[in-house]
Amino acid sequence: MTHAIECRDLVVRYRQKNGQFVEAVKGLTFSVEPGEVVGFLGPNGAGKSSTLKALMGFVEPLAGECSVFGLAAGSVEAKQRVGYLPEVALYYPFLTPFETLSLYGELQGLRGPTLKKEVSSLLDLIGLGHVMHKQNRTFSKGMLQRVGIAQSLLGSPDLLILDEVTSGLDPVGRKELRNLLKERQTAGATLFFSSHELAEVEMLCNRMLLIHKGQLIEERRIDALMEELRQYTLTYSGNASMVGLTDHLEAIRPGVVRAAFENKERLLEAVARVQAGSGTILDLVAREGSLEDYFVDTIARAA
Repeated sequence: MTHAIECRDLVVRYRQKNGQFVEAVKGLTFSVEPGEVVGFLGPNGAGKSSTLKALMGFVEPLAGECSVFGLAAGSVEAKQRVGYLPEVALYYPFLTPFETLSLYGELQGLRGPTLKKEVSSLLDLIGLGHVMHKQNRTFSKGMLQRVGIAQSLLGSPDLLILDEVTSGLDPVGRKELRNLLKERQTAGATLFFSSHELAEVEMLCNRMLLIHKGQLIEERRIDALMEELRQYTLTYSGNASMVGLTDHLEAIRPGVVRAAFENKERLLEAVARVQAGSGTILDLVAREGSLEDYFVDTIARAA
């Protein structure tokens, strides 16, 4: 199967103002399958935007290669299958959202009534239908971000590459965007986006790639990761042995113990031991782990 995105040993280098070079991306290799929703994560300066720009053909790699559906990244054929949202979406202030999207649609080869209908439909979809004929200069950052999202969806692209997709959106806007992107995935689109909103990544993504200093340091499935991060505790009375199950035991009060477990299987075995020993189960808790803590700890280990 042809990958929706493939990067092999990608290196992106920039010249700084002082004349020295800095490598923003250092031998990055990864792939994204058709229909996946993949979060591209990393701290500021990790190389996320540079990678996305290379995928769009906006910067030329120093070494390595990247492709979109088997087509050379940046080629006309590849761009025809991609919808792109930059980190900072800037639009001519004296155009309206309707005029802005119409212009971009014409650049994509869309024309006539079909284009007008799609532009109106997209602006309604992202909540700007009622202001589609007002000038962009009157809009907030969040409203301009919505214009950018609509622009990236023009022509129903097979792949959406979105840089800091939730930037400037309020909680209502983020929920609406999340529903919209899920609908696009259901329709067959592939989503690849960077975001600092880790909650959005958890709710949207099948998989995440974590980069630091231009290199891939983690690649995980979200469901497996969240199961791994989940914390299980059992509070019980009695003399049940937890040997082999956990070393994390805390005496809450005389005769009452709280035990923490790494996974559900060990928790269930502990419950069985308490019951077999005629003990009493006082409380069972499965607490969701923190993706933010995981992110911070993983970056710290890679530093």
